[in-house]
Amino acid sequence: MSSIYEVAYAAVTNRLCLFTGTGFSKALTSNKAPSWQELLEEACDSLGDIEKIKESLFPENKKNPLSLEEAAQIIYIEYQKKEQDLHSKLAEIIGKIKLSHDNKPIVEFLNSRSIKIITTNYDKLVEDIVPIKDCQSLAPGLPIPKSQAKIKIYHVHGSIDSPPNMVVTSDDYFKFINHESYFSKKLSSIIYENTVVILGYSLGDTNLKAIINEYKNFSKQNVIGSSMFLVSRGKVETYLKEYYFHCYGIRVIDNMEINDFFSLLNLQICEVDKKAENSLDNIRKVIFDNHHFTRDYLKIEHNFYEIVVSLSAIGVLITDQRALKMIEKIISDKIQLTGENSAWEQYVHLANWLIYLATIVEIKNTSLEDIFQKAISHSMKNMSKELKFGYSWHAYKAWENKWPSIIVSNRIMIKNFVLENISTPDAVNIVNLC
Repeated sequence: MSSIYEVAYAAVTNRLCLFTGTGFSKALTSNKAPSWQELLEEACDSLGDIEKIKESLFPENKKNPLSLEEAAQIIYIEYQKKEQDLHSKLAEIIGKIKLSHDNKPIVEFLNSRSIKIITTNYDKLVEDIVPIKDCQSLAPGLPIPKSQAKIKIYHVHGSIDSPPNMVVTSDDYFKFINHESYFSKKLSSIIYENTVVILGYSLGDTNLKAIINEYKNFSKQNVIGSSMFLVSRGKVETYLKEYYFHCYGIRVIDNMEINDFFSLLNLQICEVDKKAENSLDNIRKVIFDNHHFTRDYLKIEHNFYEIVVSLSAIGVLITDQRALKMIEKIISDKIQLTGENSAWEQYVHLANWLIYLATIVEIKNTSLEDIFQKAISHSMKNMSKELKFGYSWHAYKAWENKWPSIIVSNRIMIKNFVLENISTPDAVNIVNLC
């Protein structure tokens, strides 16, 4: 299943939050928005007579001696010496940044959905996209609106509308981290209650680490693998993806430009819009009223993914005993469906469903473990690397292609089970891939 489909489902059910950093502003301005370091360098140039300080803070072809907030603190002091204000200068520079004309997929999305945006950016670029009647901009130092709006933008580090409250220097960051404010509380509640998509951060970004730290304790106590995604422009190595999921429940969508992400998201939303209401009604009946999904419904591969993402929409964790019982029944029914005449596509569905589950939830020591292992045995004993009559080649390819995406603990569990219980070379080959 596409992770973007899950994000689309969250958007349609009004449970989506975008967490945006500098890279998002760059995407909105065709890369003309300055990076944090470029912004500080421009502030140095605007002050004048501190060329040596600038060179020492940002040496060419060398690692910066200080973090950027520490560098900002030094520049702030230099501004003070000249009776000028760094925060106001940064607000002035940022205020001149303009939107590019190449934002069609982002504009389409923002003008059609009700979402929340948390941003560490000071600029008001998103506010320039959305009609003022549909948008609320919230930032420290400004009044908190009491009315409702389709889009709420929380500038947690301040905005150019209130320069003195922008989090810029080391002193500002210490105050921000140690002071429990409306925005820090709001940040927590929004992250916990919504599917969050992180856009415009690198994996080493200081702000991203702060977000992850905020999320860490909650994610360890609750299995929420489908609740937070990080979109990366470049390729992210498997071991890093494993680390982010294992520690924080964050899944990485890599090799994805921001505009491309929104183009794909808009396409998926068109599909989800047609089905969301029915899927929510269905999941409520199954979870709360002891109904069951029909065999005909379970014959369709995509319906399983809708079932899983619908759980979050009604506020039920996938680890909830009612949800686990439901999934156990679904897998059992799917195994039986593979036994019908001309049911080879059901083997592929089964493989994909098992892989998907093993990608979002740790299965060992849950009530799912027995039925999951039974399904693993059924799937892997009926697949083949070669085109062989009576065996599913497509199921084998599914396991082969998606094996690295499975949670490490699940890979270990599956490997141990296969090596102890299944002797077929193709199954052994899969679990020994990495």
